[in-house]
Order: sequence, then structure tokens, then C-alpha cells
Amino acid sequence: MAFVGNESVWAAEATECANEQGRFWDYYAKLFEKQGGENVGAFSKENLQRFAADLGLDTAQFSQCLAAGTYTSKVQQETAEGRQKGVRGTPTVFVNGQLIEGGSDYRLLRSAVESAVGRR
Repeated sequence: MAFVGNESVWAAEATECANEQGRFWDYYAKLFEKQGGENVGAFSKENLQRFAADLGLDTAQFSQCLAAGTYTSKVQQETAEGRQKGVRGTPTVFVNGQLIEGGSDYRLLRSAVESAVGRR
């Protein structure tokens, strides 16, 4: 859900580029480790490329993917779909396609899951 400005869009695109090399989760963890505020330069394209190098990715392939905007439309589409479904922030939880307000609260989530599987 890339909705916090250009850096969140670039970071989302970069994770897709890392995924091309089978390193989505490693790159995701690196982004989490390196976050430093919203749109303050932590996820500049230069930093995103450095993170790829730090992880030992093929930097030429990664840089080409990011520079070409290979996943721009995918990120935009997924963000628009999230907004259409009511996503206003992260994390957001859905159970059987239903948005669970306050879904990070264990009791609410448990209730929604139990209801979805017919235990209530």
C-alpha cells in the first residue's frame, strides 16, 4: 500500500524488483530496518539501490528494473484497489474479503475468524 508519497511508491516498486531475484522478504526486512521517517530521503532511489547491493542482488538488473518503472502500474493498481476496499493505513486486515476495523486487536480478529469459519 504505497500511499505516503514518492518514497513509498519507489520502495514498493523496489520490493517487486527484488522479488524478480527471489529476494522479496530479504528486501522487505531491509526496508523495515532502514526506515527513517516519511519522505525524508530514507527510501530515495539511490538508497534503494544501495540496499539491493547490500543484499548481494544483481544490481544491474535491479537498477534497470527500478529506473524503467517496471512495476509502477502494478503498485498504482494495488494501491487504488486497496483504497477502493477501504484501506486507510497499514496494517489492514481482511477476513474472507471483509475489512476488519481494528483487525490488529487479537480479540476482534479472533471473533472475525471464528465467525467466518462458522464457530459463532
